[in-house]
Amino acid sequence: MQFPLSYILHLADNNLVLAQRNGDWCGHGPILEQDIAITNITLDVLGQARMLYQYAAEISNAESNNSNATEDTLAYLRKEHEFKNCLLVEQPNGDWAQTILKQYLFSQFQYFLYEQLSKSDDERISAIAVKSLKEITYHVKWSSEWVLRLGDGTEESHNRMIHAIDALWMYTGEMFMPAAYEKNIDSTVIRENWLNAVNNIFEEASLTVPQDVFMQVGGKNGIHTEHLGYLLTDLQYLQRTYPNAEW
Repeated sequence: MQFPLSYILHLADNNLVLAQRNGDWCGHGPILEQDIAITNITLDVLGQARMLYQYAAEISNAESNNSNATEDTLAYLRKEHEFKNCLLVEQPNGDWAQTILKQYLFSQFQYFLYEQLSKSDDERISAIAVKSLKEITYHVKWSSEWVLRLGDGTEESHNRMIHAIDALWMYTGEMFMPAAYEKNIDSTVIRENWLNAVNNIFEEASLTVPQDVFMQVGGKNGIHTEHLGYLLTDLQYLQRTYPNAEW
């Protein structure tokens, strides 16, 4: 069974927006090795976005004779309310701790989601998920090691991780609240696996998983925080200023 176009766009938008956020660290990482590491992760995530947008463009063009969608038009010419990414990935980078925590929370979610998608009847999505899982496994390993290093490090690094949790945890619940186009996803199982994994890492890092936090929602249905508009302004500037420009 083929997934609906909205779901493919949701997956692609998550990756594109996260890649744009992480790209801001290129040349600004705390040390050279980690600067290169997060840049490589950004390229992985962007590559996943491209595969998904290419698939979404094919579906869009097949469903409508008037559609001339490409991966570029889907990334550069859609407006803010047309993006379906989770609110978590559009949040500002903040400091290194906040960036690391955001990457970990999302990558850990992606890992269990793509495990499920790899078994999908949609052969294209299954193939993308299988390929992406090899990269996501590293993303989880890298980001979780940093959560441990900062959470169980100095008093300063520990406090920064606590601040990052306070800033980001309210956006995690949306990942497990299915939108209308997610009917084929078992979010309950994904959430259970994700919570177990996060609990284990937080416990080892001397951090506490928040309880009874009011969760912010809306991104999956095009209702975003103010941050996405600014992000898209940077992302889409060249294409909108010089339409159809080619190198």
